[in-house]
Amino acid sequence: MAKKVAVLAVNPVNGFGLFQYLEAFFENGIPYKVFAVADTKEIKTNSGITLFADDVIAHLKGHEDEYDALVFGCGDAMPKFGENAGKPYNQDMLAVIKAFGDKGKIIIGHCAAAMMFDATGISTGKKVAVHPLAKATIQKGIATDEKFEIDGNFYTAQTENTIWTMMPQLIERLKTN
Repeated sequence: MAKKVAVLAVNPVNGFGLFQYLEAFFENGIPYKVFAVADTKEIKTNSGITLFADDVIAHLKGHEDEYDALVFGCGDAMPKFGENAGKPYNQDMLAVIKAFGDKGKIIIGHCAAAMMFDATGISTGKKVAVHPLAKATIQKGIATDEKFEIDGNFYTAQTENTIWTMMPQLIERLKTN
């Protein structure tokens, strides 16, 4: 049976990135649930399209053992995180990311995801692909200029435009027990 994936969708989320993951999971029979990093299930894409997630991040916290992998669906993650860092949903997001990492689960993301992984300390010593403008912010992980990086359980893509380059290896990993 395929691994079960928790997908974090920030508000606003990059729809192009998010839907690459969701389509690939759906088409390959990989079960997933989308959690809004927000107070409500209603979020928007960067282009203003309203989406309804399956649940909110607060309901994933403490239930990390029900999933095998975590996707961080980037968007305007860093500016919005900066504006709302103290909000409970952002604190829950950081706790969930850290819990998944500490448990050795599969960690997946693109763009600024490596910044969140770095901030929680779960990417220490790991090679991570990160948006070129964010590369200098990576302190604990090893930021590269590659389109994607796979380092153990970490699957990172530089931007939403390079997710597809790591997708075959990711899908293969998620389809195996």
